[in-house]
Amino acid sequence: MNEHPDSSALTERIPVRNGELAGGSDDPGGRGTVAARPAYDTPVEPQTRSALLEDGSPRPYVTIVLPCYNEGAHVLKEIDRITAAMNGSEFTYELLCIDDASTDDTLAVLQDAATRYANLRIMPFRRNGGSGTARRIGTQQAHGEVVVWTDADMTYENERIPELVRILRDDASYDQVVGARTTEEGTHKWARVPAKWFIRKVAEWLTKTRIPDLNSGLRAFRRDVSLPYLRLLPAGFSCVTTITIAFLSNQHDIKYVDTKYAKRAGVSKFHFVSDAYRYILQVLRMVMYFDPLKVLMPPALWMIVVGFVKAVVDMVRHPFYFPASTVLLIVSGIMIASLALLSDLVVRSRDGV
Repeated sequence: MNEHPDSSALTERIPVRNGELAGGSDDPGGRGTVAARPAYDTPVEPQTRSALLEDGSPRPYVTIVLPCYNEGAHVLKEIDRITAAMNGSEFTYELLCIDDASTDDTLAVLQDAATRYANLRIMPFRRNGGSGTARRIGTQQAHGEVVVWTDADMTYENERIPELVRILRDDASYDQVVGARTTEEGTHKWARVPAKWFIRKVAEWLTKTRIPDLNSGLRAFRRDVSLPYLRLLPAGFSCVTTITIAFLSNQHDIKYVDTKYAKRAGVSKFHFVSDAYRYILQVLRMVMYFDPLKVLMPPALWMIVVGFVKAVVDMVRHPFYFPASTVLLIVSGIMIASLALLSDLVVRSRDGV
């Protein structure tokens, strides 16, 4: 089976941008279970994917991508919960656990679990790349037609994963199903709630779509639909925000299912100030990528209108005298409007996504 256009890429050990796969026959530490992988920016066309894997076994329908970073104390409980739910369902699956260069015993726990769980596959990184990098590479390396993202910190209702997958299987009009959290149990709750509400409202205004939960980590989506957007994913937590906006901006319907959200096990990796700032930037970046007029044209028009109104007032008060502030408003508005039109032209003229 030739799964990728460039079969020679299968024999190369290719580093990731912010994290690198470990393992292989030339790994003296023996830590890895994945020896090689194809170039991560090479999309796999659905029509070239065989129904069988390279070893002749059937290709699973679902791949569950589980990033793990210092989750050794409880990752086995999460694996138990996920495998119990999937074994009780009608779906064939694989659980792809990505050790993101953990500094505790997470990798050792995963390697031990792999001897007891037939559907468990491990992908260790040499360097920490962030949850976004782990999810991106996990999706690219997924064998399943449907990919599920979730966390290993016991916060999400992972026993409901089969329910999310059934929605995609039974309703072809949806390309993604998201577990929308009804409560907030994260750290800095007093600050997270208003900040996330504001960012979500900005995203709703920019995408013209109601978004009950913008950055839920529990979601299932069609792998072939997601492939063109994976290169847009940032390394950190805002990858879930990115995949939501990318789907909505390209008319891929998303269904939201209410889920509970528990207090996380272990130590949170979320840093409120820096991560909230990155969330806002990523929302604006994604909409600029797909629809720059929506971001740039409103402030440009406001500056031009305010500048002309101020020019009329200045003309009445001081005939034929226009202060520098008036000229600056009008000129700045025209420059931003020109940039908006040029950006829109670039977006509409590019090939692909």
